[in-house]
Amino acid sequence: MISRRAFALAVPAVAASVRTLRAAAVDGKWKAEIEGPRGTTVMVFDLKSDGEILTGTAGNDQLGMSEIQDGKVAGDSVSFVQVVARGDRSIRIRYEGKVSGDELQLTRGGQRPPGAPGGGQRPGGGQRPPGAQGAAGGRGRRGGPATITAKRVE
Repeated sequence: MISRRAFALAVPAVAASVRTLRAAAVDGKWKAEIEGPRGTTVMVFDLKSDGEILTGTAGNDQLGMSEIQDGKVAGDSVSFVQVVARGDRSIRIRYEGKVSGDELQLTRGGQRPPGAPGGGQRPGGGQRPPGAQGAAGGRGRRGGPATITAKRVE
């Protein structure tokens, strides 16, 4: 029979182990094939968790690979930002999603920094209407956020 003292010491250790195991489920290389107007684009995510912090890279042959920013892990939920440099502009693409086994379901949307052409504010000072993401977000110039499925490859 386990004593109360041993039980009281074991519960926090087990809880910490479970959190670590759940966060570690996102670690690895993931690949998503995204259909678009110009054909299929392959995105690669190489992710590593350390507690609730997520680091790694995201990108493809066209955009190049870039370090992710603001990465977070909470249970099976993940979020991070990919910053893509285009000449003197940068586009922030936000990803949020969940890990389920060897699948990573992500919703992505993008926005250009305020003051950049097509980003942030509308002429006249108004905000963009809901779902208007700009060229980097989701389904292109007209659509809102897109959902993609990445499969674990390593």
